[in-house]
Amino acid sequence: MTASEAGVASRDGDGNVDGVRRAAEVDRGGRRSLRGSVALITGGGRGLGAAIARELVHAGASVVVADVRDEDIASLRDELPAGTCDAIQLDVTDAAAVGSAVRGILDRHAGIDVLVNNAGVDRTAPFEELTSEDWDRVLGVNLRAPAMLSRAVWPTMRDAGGGSIVNIVSTAAKRAWANASAYHASKWGLLGLSHALHVEGRECGIVVSAIVAGGMRTPFLFERFPDLDPGVLQDPRNVAQAVRFVLESPAGTVIPEVMVLPTAETSWP
Repeated sequence: MTASEAGVASRDGDGNVDGVRRAAEVDRGGRRSLRGSVALITGGGRGLGAAIARELVHAGASVVVADVRDEDIASLRDELPAGTCDAIQLDVTDAAAVGSAVRGILDRHAGIDVLVNNAGVDRTAPFEELTSEDWDRVLGVNLRAPAMLSRAVWPTMRDAGGGSIVNIVSTAAKRAWANASAYHASKWGLLGLSHALHVEGRECGIVVSAIVAGGMRTPFLFERFPDLDPGVLQDPRNVAQAVRFVLESPAGTVIPEVMVLPTAETSWP
């Protein structure tokens, strides 16, 4: 999809080109600024996604939170300052719905400066118990959807002279444990995709980063492992702040990969 296909105008009074927002402004310290930018966050209704939304709004961005759960995104929209958050129900595995959502955001905001691929699912079961449907669902949400969403926003970022894509990966892309083979496959794949897009994106000003996050105090973990000790997990706000740090890195610099671990996690040196 191009800017012209989205039905938007050429350069306007704010300096937008082809109706697409300019690449991120740079503050006096040389860092990219999120003020006035538009960020699409998948899985944004709760947990880490909601923490990222709060952090980016605090940095001056407008956010579009997308989630399959209507009640979560509605609650977050009501929590954040008026006018800073749009909420859309979205199944990220539905390619047609993804295209429609991106076109709708472009119609409303004339650009998407940041994409955070945060939505994720897991099926905790031994390898031989996983069905083909389990594999399709986990890889569909965790790997195929980030690829499709990145492809959907790529033209508008390219035409604007730049943009940022952040993929929320996991330590599951660095090591392995039992009963998570589909999840590991999806996250190793997402890390590889991130680095591939980093190589292609830098030629047109699109910076792509992978956030390799350790365990967090989020429903994603507690709903599957209610006996987890919260004391060995990190606050999702800490990871959200790492996302902001990456997005505000100095102009001309990209952080392709960063790992963010709870200090109490003993699986790493």
